[in-house]
Amino acid sequence: MAWNEPGGDNKDPWSGKGGDQGPPDLDEVVKKMQEKLGGLFGGGSGGGKGDGGDSGSPAPGPGAGNLKRVGIILLVVVLVLLVVKSFYTVEPAERGVVLRFGAYKEVTQPGPHFLVPLIDDVVKVNVDQISSFRHKAQMLTRDENIVDVELTVQSKIQDAPDYLFQDQSPEKTLRDATETAVRETVGKSDLDFILTEGRGSIANDIMRRAQQLINAYRSGLLVTSVNMQPAKPPEQVKEAFDDAIKAREDKARLENQAEAYANEVVPVARGGAARRVEDAKAYRDKVIAEAEGETSRFLAVLTEYEKAPEVTRQRLYLDTIEYVLSRTGKVIMDAKGSNSLMYLPLDKLMERTSGAPAVRSQETMPSRPQKRADRERGSRDVSRSRGVRQ
Repeated sequence: MAWNEPGGDNKDPWSGKGGDQGPPDLDEVVKKMQEKLGGLFGGGSGGGKGDGGDSGSPAPGPGAGNLKRVGIILLVVVLVLLVVKSFYTVEPAERGVVLRFGAYKEVTQPGPHFLVPLIDDVVKVNVDQISSFRHKAQMLTRDENIVDVELTVQSKIQDAPDYLFQDQSPEKTLRDATETAVRETVGKSDLDFILTEGRGSIANDIMRRAQQLINAYRSGLLVTSVNMQPAKPPEQVKEAFDDAIKAREDKARLENQAEAYANEVVPVARGGAARRVEDAKAYRDKVIAEAEGETSRFLAVLTEYEKAPEVTRQRLYLDTIEYVLSRTGKVIMDAKGSNSLMYLPLDKLMERTSGAPAVRSQETMPSRPQKRADRERGSRDVSRSRGVRQ
């Protein structure tokens, strides 16, 4: 049966006590809780009198001392936290933006710094981190052609206060500025220039114009590089553009081949012309020297002839006859008072005497120009000797 029914001995199941016990006293419950808290913080649990028991004043309760200790501990903890919060360190790749009551105050460089607690706040910004994005779009060129342009833009934070407070969305501003710069640059360029050698200069122009735009908006960003991929024509006309590019490459190849051939032939021709000119100069100098030599010899002979005409005449005759006869193998003698001519085959006689072949070898035979020169010189000597004899 239930504990509160008749005949249940009036015993509750919690305390196990029966009888006429009423509800618990609240003051006693609070006192017990204070004693337990005092025991946790090292306080005494007695509530008796002190040493001056005769004074009749009641002793202070244990709750006052415990609260005092808790307050001291909390104060120490707060002071330690304030001291810790008063110093901060900025990494080498960061810049610290100090805010005083929420307003911009200054920028701190890498290293340890002091901060006024509860008044100043610091926001650390990484200024060395590189961020990049890709931009791809179809553009209309100056010669009214459509081209697909794709590029990658890399940037970093240049001015931390401007990056935090001057522009609400610096990255979006950079994207919009890049698109504006691309359309302006491509719109002022021809398609051939974009597809061939103009990629580097176009990328530099895009970077310069985009930087000017974001500086005007004070976004605090710096464009470090713009890498432009090779431009492509639209897919609908790609085959025609490929044929045009191939024809342009063939043209350049043929021009290079022609230039290489010209560089090879022209120096050879110039060398041949220079050699001919030098040969002509050498021949001229040779002829002039020979003529001067002949003149000098003739003048020398003339001088001797004027001194002794008969002796000089006889000497010239003998020298000429010796020169002529030394170069022929046949001698014809005209005897005085006889109508017959005597023929002496000296070459045959010499062949029989020495047993050598009559025909000279190819190495010992004089050349045709030499023979001609010898004949002309011999004829001149004979003529000269005849003139002297006369």
